Formats: sequence, structure tokens, C-alpha cells
Amino acid sequence: MTTQDPATPTATPTAAPSAEAARTAIRKARGALSRYRVLAIITGVMLLILCVEMLVKYGVGAFVDVDGVMQYVSWIPFAHGWVYVVYLVTVLDLWTKMRWGWGRLATMVFAGVVPVMSFILEKKVHAEAESKLAVLEEQYTS
Repeated sequence: MTTQDPATPTATPTAAPSAEAARTAIRKARGALSRYRVLAIITGVMLLILCVEMLVKYGVGAFVDVDGVMQYVSWIPFAHGWVYVVYLVTVLDLWTKMRWGWGRLATMVFAGVVPVMSFILEKKVHAEAESKLAVLEEQYTS
């Protein structure tokens, strides 16, 4: 039985990706970023509409009969729920492609349930992702 010296690495170092593989990864990351942007905006709008619906139902509804109005807006919580699920898929897609940390994932997940946060975070995430992708693009195209 032979034993291996613990100081000797067992895995070979990974080679840098080819320029073509890097361009493909950057293109996929830009696509994920675009999908994330669209869903962040849609999720934010749906969350604001949901907040208005809840204010009408529980705020105004305490003083005035709003049952007639509520029958037309009862679809809003369900729509926001499903839009949020699709938003989570785009968050995970972008997060894995950009290789961000767990804190960024948690922040992006919470942005879909905190009113107005999705708009603010989308702007920040977009700027950071674009700058990171621009650096990578420059690195692999030169």
C-alpha cells in the first residue's frame, strides 16, 4: 500500500477558459441579467399593486363596504405569488452565473417581498453585474 505525501496536490490546477467559452459565459450572464431586470420590475409593480389592494381591503374596508371592488381585484395576491416564483428562478439563474455570495442571494430574494426594494436593488445589481461583465469581456477579448 502506498501513501501519498500530504504536501503533494492531488488535483491538477484548472486551466483558464478559452476565449470562446468565456464569450459564451458572458453572453449567458447578460441574458440572465436581462431576465432578472424584467422580472424585478414586474415583481415590484405587482407588490405595489398588492399593497394598494390590501390598503383598500383592510384600511378602507373597515369604514366602507368594498366587497364590490374586491371581487375585481381578488386575483392580485395570486398573480403576485406566481410572478414572485418566476422572479426567484431568475434570481437563482443570475446568482449562479455571476457567482455572487450568499448575502447577495438573500438580499435579492427579499427584494421581491419588500415594497420598492426590488426597484432599488435591481438598479444596483444591474450596475455591478455590467461592470463585472465588462471587465471579463475586456480580459478575454484582448
